[in-house]
Amino acid sequence: MLRLYNTLGRKKQNFKPLKNKKVGLYTCGPTVYWYAHIGNLRTYIFNDILKRVLEYNKYKVKHIMNITDVGHLTSDADVGEDKIELRAKKEKKTAWQIAEFYTKAFQRDIKALNIKSPDKWIKATNTIKEQIDLIKLLEKKGYTYQIEDGVYFNTLKIKDYGKLTGSKKRNLKPGARIKMVKGKKNPTDFALWKFAPKGVQRQMEWKSPWGKGFPGWHTECVAIGIKHLGIPFDIHTGAIDLIPTHHTNEIAQAEAGYNKDLAKFWLHAEYLILKQRNPKGQAYGARMAKSKGNIITINSLIKKQINPLAFRYLCLQTNYRSKLTFSWKSLKSAENALENLYEKSSKILDAHRQTPPQLKTQSYKKEFLSYINDDLNIPKALALMWKLIKTNRASYDLLLEFDKIFGLNLNKIKKPKIPEKIKKLSQQREKYRKEKNFKKSDQIRREIEKQGYTIEDTPQGPTIK
Repeated sequence: MLRLYNTLGRKKQNFKPLKNKKVGLYTCGPTVYWYAHIGNLRTYIFNDILKRVLEYNKYKVKHIMNITDVGHLTSDADVGEDKIELRAKKEKKTAWQIAEFYTKAFQRDIKALNIKSPDKWIKATNTIKEQIDLIKLLEKKGYTYQIEDGVYFNTLKIKDYGKLTGSKKRNLKPGARIKMVKGKKNPTDFALWKFAPKGVQRQMEWKSPWGKGFPGWHTECVAIGIKHLGIPFDIHTGAIDLIPTHHTNEIAQAEAGYNKDLAKFWLHAEYLILKQRNPKGQAYGARMAKSKGNIITINSLIKKQINPLAFRYLCLQTNYRSKLTFSWKSLKSAENALENLYEKSSKILDAHRQTPPQLKTQSYKKEFLSYINDDLNIPKALALMWKLIKTNRASYDLLLEFDKIFGLNLNKIKKPKIPEKIKKLSQQREKYRKEKNFKKSDQIRREIEKQGYTIEDTPQGPTIK
């Protein structure tokens, strides 16, 4: 039985889809005003692992992801500029150009990380009608009010507002993330529709029954999720920072408009923490965030000639509900482990071709399934794979079976073709070694290494890598 930690229930629960073997999966997508950083992308790797585990359990997954290309303001308190429009001013482009450029950049990033694309990408700007219809429904049911800068949702009318946070008390007060916009009735009330500022010509604005403007950030996912997956749907995912505002406000709208849960399971990935040092040399961890200016992108890795899948491997080593501390040292260690895995897999593939193993794999598959079905315990599943490799019990087919979850492209491993020049140098070196002319054999070793190859001496003879 697949068990998942449901944030809504604060515990692991047996997962059973609403419709037989079909699963509706909704992933909160990026706000496309800048490049995604590896902290963001850790969440999408978690989403990908979840999807792979569902498919491994023979579920047919319908996966929807939104693209926020309007309505996400610089503050969660419904104040500030739209992030897309602000970036457009900085780059001297249109808001539409900014959204398109960074959408494509995000899609390149997830491809580099071998993350499966959703069945549908849905832009917020393509669902303005659906969002307006949702707001009209909420207005009809008495959950909205209008003030000078927009139409707001009255959270006081939802008795269990904030239940996703696990708190039963309404002790939220105005602060850094929750401020009192002039005219708001309650600190937690949020904008459904924002009016275009007077005297300001926005690039993205639409007509509505309440006036020209644009939708609030929290409405798009409700409208998109219901349109494409129905209500309720099975699973809603995102990063942990979306719990207190974005996801809480999605739940409130669905409950008010339809008297139903938006989703049955809510899964959240923890932060990626960047290991840093202060001026005194003391180590500390800081959450990676664009607002802090401490981001690392996939392009940063590529420029350092680091395989992006090394970052994926690093993420596999920690459960999605635990903080992941990132350092260049830990990434290098993950890259070495990944290269070692490719090398071992290549050797196993060669042995498999010569003499297919008679290994009974069913017990190992069962153990593997027990780990991944225990709230995606990928670190244990990864450890099982290495245990089999080290004890020479892993077949190539078994590695490919495991990699359906890991997504490390083991199926694309090919034995590297060693140039004849390098082979001849290796043979010449071996001749000098047998003659105990170590000075010349070392010279040849250095020459081989200059060409980008290494030699490993084994009891069976030298191996070129």
